Amino acid sequence: QVQLVESGGGLVQAGGSLRLSCAASGFFITCNAMGWYRQTPAKQRELVAAVTSGDNTNYADSVKGRFTISRDNAKNTVYLQMNGLKPEDTAVYYCNAECTKFGRNLGPSWGQGTQVTVST
Repeated sequence: QVQLVESGGGLVQAGGSLRLSCAASGFFITCNAMGWYRQTPAKQRELVAAVTSGDNTNYADSVKGRFTISRDNAKNTVYLQMNGLKPEDTAVYYCNAECTKFGRNLGPSWGQGTQVTVST
């Protein structure tokens, strides 16, 4: 009932920047917490950053000071501005959203993933 469409991944040199976007669509939905996770073949999926509808944010220690998460509540869209990218940021990034419909929790929704590759 919730579709998440991601965009903005790609290849960038170390020190560069990328901006990820994720738009949630669905009739009569309200998305509360939205965030970004990432996964590599060698590691489990991990939280990168999350933001609530009240703009409370949470970041992984490894990205603090480099990444900024923001959202547009009217558009149910979340953004991740990634600056100072490092090769260890290379991963597939997944958008996540916790949405409700008429007050009913729809459970976690996931995007299809977007590849971010940081070269040395």
